[in-house]
Amino acid sequence: MILFVILLLGYIIILGGNSMIIFVALTDPKLSSPMYFFLCNLSFVDMVYTTTTIPNMLSSFLTDTKTISVQGCFLQMYFFIQFAVTGRAILTVMAYDRYMAIHNPLRYTAVMSRPVQLLLVVGAWGFGTMCTLPAAAMAWQRPYCGPNVVRHGWCDPSSVRRLVCADTSVDSIVSLSSAMVALLTTGVLILTSYVLIGVSISRMGVAQRLKAFGTCAAHLTVVSISYTAASFVYISYRVGNFSPEVRIIVSVLYSALTPFLNPIIYSLRNKELQKSISRTLSRFRPAAVSATKDIRVTVSSL
Repeated sequence: MILFVILLLGYIIILGGNSMIIFVALTDPKLSSPMYFFLCNLSFVDMVYTTTTIPNMLSSFLTDTKTISVQGCFLQMYFFIQFAVTGRAILTVMAYDRYMAIHNPLRYTAVMSRPVQLLLVVGAWGFGTMCTLPAAAMAWQRPYCGPNVVRHGWCDPSSVRRLVCADTSVDSIVSLSSAMVALLTTGVLILTSYVLIGVSISRMGVAQRLKAFGTCAAHLTVVSISYTAASFVYISYRVGNFSPEVRIIVSVLYSALTPFLNPIIYSLRNKELQKSISRTLSRFRPAAVSATKDIRVTVSSL
């Protein structure tokens, strides 16, 4: 029950925080820049990414039903990996967006037009599909003859691969290659974008540097946490001192960490988003106050 309550509260915060970002970005005209369009997509990916695993884990904690169908297992495995890779691809797109905004601010609006934004987002989703589909298709075609117990919090590819009744060396190579392509490609592009951003900032005055750094602070924080946590999970799987239970807990915490922190970081580090959230909340306060007054008037008249 302790794990159930902790995971449930975290999931509620993930859904509530990311939904708030999507709502204010779509309804506030002052948040019309491409950065908030990409942030909406990142928040949506974070929500569906955690929804592929957390509700099933919550159900198993509450009912002690720890089974999943074969089709559901492979769908969960596929979408979990795809959303993870797509999230990193969108972070890469956001790094490129920040580079364009700082390097060439006069042409930023013209270059980052709505068709370009849509093309970048579609490319991020396509990249996630391309990196996920080969390994998932190979895993689906393998023979499984028991045992049928996946020792993980969800259908993790490496845990499912242990149940295959055949040689899985090719599967491991394809899975590792896809993971390396996904991580290295996005990591190198993000690093390159920030190196170029640093070069552009070095040519600015002090006031401009602070303003430029402020626009990148939230994104840089999210990227640092995401890749640091991923590295820690990778190390925990390669170091023999960690027990299987600890590895599972680390994986579960990692899968929820970035979607949990994203709305908090962007809300704290982005002043425009803070003001937009305040304006949105203030629009609901008068209605609540008037409703309270109506109740009081009705009660006094009675």
